Amino acid sequence: MKFGKSICILNVGGTKYAFPRDVIKDFPLSRVSRLHKCASEKEVLEVCDDYDRERNEFFFDRHSEAFCFIMLYVKYGKLRFVPQMCELSFYNEMIYWGLESSDLEFCCQRRLDDRMSDSYIHFSEEEARLAEELRDDNLVTSLVTEREESKWLERMRRTFEEPTSSIAAQILASVSVIFVIVSMVMLCASTLPDWKTAENKSVEEHRYNPDSLEHPSGIIEAVCIGWFTAECIVRFIVSRDKCEFVKRPLNIIDLLAITPYYISISMTVLTGENSQLQRAGVTLRVLRMMRIFWVIKLARHFLGLQTLGLTLRRCYREMVMLLLFICVPMAIFSALAQLLEHGLDLESPNEDYASIPAACWWVIISMTTVGYGDMYPITVPGRVLGGLCVVSGIVLLALPITFIYHSFVQCYHELKFRSARCTRSLSAEFLN
Repeated sequence: MKFGKSICILNVGGTKYAFPRDVIKDFPLSRVSRLHKCASEKEVLEVCDDYDRERNEFFFDRHSEAFCFIMLYVKYGKLRFVPQMCELSFYNEMIYWGLESSDLEFCCQRRLDDRMSDSYIHFSEEEARLAEELRDDNLVTSLVTEREESKWLERMRRTFEEPTSSIAAQILASVSVIFVIVSMVMLCASTLPDWKTAENKSVEEHRYNPDSLEHPSGIIEAVCIGWFTAECIVRFIVSRDKCEFVKRPLNIIDLLAITPYYISISMTVLTGENSQLQRAGVTLRVLRMMRIFWVIKLARHFLGLQTLGLTLRRCYREMVMLLLFICVPMAIFSALAQLLEHGLDLESPNEDYASIPAACWWVIISMTTVGYGDMYPITVPGRVLGGLCVVSGIVLLALPITFIYHSFVQCYHELKFRSARCTRSLSAEFLN
């Protein structure tokens, strides 16, 4: 700051705070510390709402009591909610001044999480940064003007990565969904017995040469793979971080779905229609079936699949707990079932329970209450054990599912909130 007096006055909603200029430079609140970097009044007004040069006073039209509690955090290192104030409103004040939810005390963090769940709103760190960028729209606009190339790349990235960000992104997403559906229909239809007979090819020959471009089905499939390949390459080029792009699960799935096609084509070209191709037929069929992963690609465009993926990512601890709840009783009940049905009855043992691994199958379908009926106990102790197995399965599986359900609801409303925000932006773009 190269103007004004050595004492700076912060006027927040009518409450004034005086600080030396050196204190402003290293102030813990990012919005206040940015004042020290301002070289003109124009830059100052991008940070605060008004400025008085004579008194060197910076005015912020924010909640004064909330800022008082934030100043207590700056002084003592503990941040708690203002009594009788909405948790979300106070959190908005925190975001404005440059704080995060992690700065709150643990009890207040839990209150904030509960309040967000009740209001069907969840502010992630990315949303906080976006809110900050929206408030500093003038600063962002000036930076984008200086770097037109970055603006173009960002627009391309949003078009390919965020289907609801613009009209062009929606059109591109619709075309991508159509290609996915066509590819899945062709893959499913190619397994029908009469599909290739209609093309005057024997079943065996067509089975081992499924990607031939001499047939309409091969041409359609090549067009679909070409679209997916081009889309993946463009998204890789316009991505911000290439390493992060490669590590994303959906991008890995795209790669696993694209690669088998080119491998099968290469094997067909190299081996030709000979005995080596016959031996490679199983490999080609396995690679071909990997294209079913294209269904997961729909997660980019549908809220339900995104909710499922986000829930699984956030609830991995609960999923491990659920797996543990299944494995431990499965080991116990399978050993007891093998003993009661096979080990004790030497005259007419139940051969379905000849080993503990075989009994594990019966335990898992009993605990999950599926009950195929392919295996069942015939002795009285075995049936009693089966009843205990079913009841314990109902109880043990119900315990962690409650946590997963609440996380699913929270993730759904979070993504729904983001989608609604993008839809409002899209509507404004359309009207403009």
